[in-house]
Amino acid sequence: MQIHQLSVSYQAEQDRLLLRVSSTSGEEMRLWLTRRLMLGFWPLISRLQTDQLLKLEAAGNQLDGADEELRRMLADFRKEEFLQRADFDTPYQDQDSLPLGAEPLLVTDVDATPLPGGRTRLSLNERASVGGGDKPRGFQLELDPRLMQGLLHLLEQALAHAQWREPFTAPAVAEGDGDRPRYLN
Repeated sequence: MQIHQLSVSYQAEQDRLLLRVSSTSGEEMRLWLTRRLMLGFWPLISRLQTDQLLKLEAAGNQLDGADEELRRMLADFRKEEFLQRADFDTPYQDQDSLPLGAEPLLVTDVDATPLPGGRTRLSLNERASVGGGDKPRGFQLELDPRLMQGLLHLLEQALAHAQWREPFTAPAVAEGDGDRPRYLN
């Protein structure tokens, strides 16, 4: 599949991120990403992208003796370079062909595999329903470092919009309510 566009948006009524991937052949894959999934997925792909960029940099340079700070700076520089070249201004174009169906795939399992040349394969899968009537669906895509950085940027914006990165805080106790029992439901 040749990727044409990526889109990530927060859907408040679902409290999920909607990832849409369109191909140059006019197909669109729709995937739901939950907060629970992103808690494990975000650190994984962030670290994987940094590692892949460092491998690419090391292939052309002698980074074996470089300290961690220099390696991180090089990776950050490359990420910024990819973002400056990316086109975030062109509106996402909906596609008519939906091979996974109109209902987005609810991603429950993700496998991220580093490939040669800095590419990354993402396998996004949905487990079968509890009743067993539905067949599990899945989708794989391969991203070069530039597209991967673009996806990370879109995910980061959606995470900020969803406020999923903000820590949970306990509500302040109002005075006079301390003696009264509290119930959740």
